[in-house]
Amino acid sequence: QVELVESGGGLVQLGGSLRLSCAASRLTFSRYTMSWYRQAPGKERELVATITSGGDSTNYGDSVKGRFTISRDDAKKTVYLQMNSLKPEDTAVYYCHARFPGFFYWGQGTQVTVSS
Repeated sequence: QVELVESGGGLVQLGGSLRLSCAASRLTFSRYTMSWYRQAPGKERELVATITSGGDSTNYGDSVKGRFTISRDDAKKTVYLQMNSLKPEDTAVYYCHARFPGFFYWGQGTQVTVSS
């Protein structure tokens, strides 16, 4: 059974940084497009960042451009999200997502809370 396990969330002050990790198991990680989504209380889940198979291309939500960076290490089957200049509106549960034609998987989420 495929597993995506997020880690690295926590409580951080305004302007601080966090790095999220998502470790994958039991899938051919290098073939998957990997993404981070987030969902704040009372809001819809939104796309934060995406990195394609091979890492050739990345894409970011408008609200995080210039502050967040997505990267991947295929040897470790891990995708990362470096989050800088964090704001209270970044507070949410962050989910890892793996996508390949005909298949997709979600992690269980990790909480990020930014205090002002």
